[in-house]
Amino acid sequence: MSRRGENIYFRKDQRWEGRYQKGKTLDGKTKYGSVYGKTYNEVRRKLYPLRVKYQDIRECYGEVAIGMGEWCDTWLNEVKENVEPATFSSYEHKLRTYILPHLENYHLNELTLEIIQELVSRWKRQPLAPSSIRVNIQVLKNCLNKAIRQGFMKQNPCEGVKLPKREPKKQQALSLKKQQRLEKAALSYPKQKGLPIIFALHTGLRIGEVAALKWENVDFENNIIYITHTAQRVRTGNRDMKTKIICRATKTQASTRIIPMGTLVRKWLWEYRKKKSGPFVFSTREGLCEPRLMTYHLHQLCKKAKLGQIHFHQLRHTFATRCVEAKADISSISGLLGHSSTQMTLDVYTHSLLSPKIDAIQLMEAAVS
Repeated sequence: MSRRGENIYFRKDQRWEGRYQKGKTLDGKTKYGSVYGKTYNEVRRKLYPLRVKYQDIRECYGEVAIGMGEWCDTWLNEVKENVEPATFSSYEHKLRTYILPHLENYHLNELTLEIIQELVSRWKRQPLAPSSIRVNIQVLKNCLNKAIRQGFMKQNPCEGVKLPKREPKKQQALSLKKQQRLEKAALSYPKQKGLPIIFALHTGLRIGEVAALKWENVDFENNIIYITHTAQRVRTGNRDMKTKIICRATKTQASTRIIPMGTLVRKWLWEYRKKKSGPFVFSTREGLCEPRLMTYHLHQLCKKAKLGQIHFHQLRHTFATRCVEAKADISSISGLLGHSSTQMTLDVYTHSLLSPKIDAIQLMEAAVS
């Protein structure tokens, strides 16, 4: 026989149901969970540990029991107006692809360090790269920090999670011979579609910066190029995997920079300008030559030159490596690349700086032997 206040009831379907408090909704209503059984005593036995568990959860992690899916939608709607479209697209993609498939059925106050640690372990088994895991956790942490600031959670379960060690980046610059082969193939590519590849090799621009470059930013009189914008393909946010190209201002002050035009670059662009009428330097009939198309042409050129697979960003690394080999100072290289500090340049291109050190050691040994 049930007692008053136990929240155990006999149902019309001849089963017993017991309810336990899981927390509160955003509007302050109590949210319940239920257990079922054939007898009153069976339900009572099931109910007791759940009541204890959720009493501890409410005391330790907070009263608010809204679903992670609902909260993530709330957070995304709030941050959408304050971040760049590409950043928002990245947040949404990581939440819906990597985080919510595993956490959507949890409430905010049910999330613990152990649950997040298990999520990291799942990602490692997929496997996801350590850098991707770290970014995913940072997005989740930011999302839950908002809940803490609004008083919906007492602590962030992402604090203290053990993350995989960062893998040192291996920047694969092309050798001088491979660069020469690639440039030769690009110059003979039909309709000058290989010019963006040569341009990137001789300026160190990122692929989005190459795509977004306009003729108004090319100063032939003073032989300089102004880097002010970048192009990027982002998801539209409609959950249908559709994407669109956006042009936006460069993300940091360091990325907005001036690049001097070398003799070859100026010659190529001057001749190319005579054949183009649109606002973008590298364009198609539809508008700018988007990053995906540039990557496609690069892969075709790699096949033609028998170079194997090359990522577009390697062209940037190749430019920096040639600068280091020419004994250019780190401050100038950092400025050309749009790095926020010379330390970033040193961290990325340490391998290129090693060669002069080896030469110095060999000269020293030759002198004393």
